Amino acid sequence: MKKALIIITTLALGAGVMALIRAGDMGNMSCCAGSPTGQTNATDGAKAAAKPYPLKYCLVSGDKIGEMGKPTSLIYKGQEIKFCCPDCVKDFNKEPDKFIKKLAEEEKKAKK
Repeated sequence: MKKALIIITTLALGAGVMALIRAGDMGNMSCCAGSPTGQTNATDGAKAAAKPYPLKYCLVSGDKIGEMGKPTSLIYKGQEIKFCCPDCVKDFNKEPDKFIKKLAEEEKKAKK
C-alpha cells in the first residue's frame, strides 16, 4: 500500500510539473537562461532585441507553430527561435548550429 501511494504521488507531481512546463508558467526559470551556448529565455528583455523568427512552422519538427498549443521560444545568438512544443527545444539544444544552418537555408529559399 505504501509503495502504491509513493508511486501515485510521484506520478501526480510529475504530471503537474509537465503541465506547468507545457503551459509556459515557469516564469524566467529557463534551462537556457544564461547558458554558455548563447541561449536566453525569450520572455526576458532579449526578445525585443532579437531577430524575429521568420518561419510559420517549427524548425525541428516541421509542424505549424501553434498547432500543438502555445508555442515555446528562445533566443539563440540574437535569433528568436519558435518551437511547436518543449520536446523540440530539447532536440534543438542537442545540435543548435545544425538548426541555425537549416534556418538560414529556409530563409534563402523564401527570398527566391
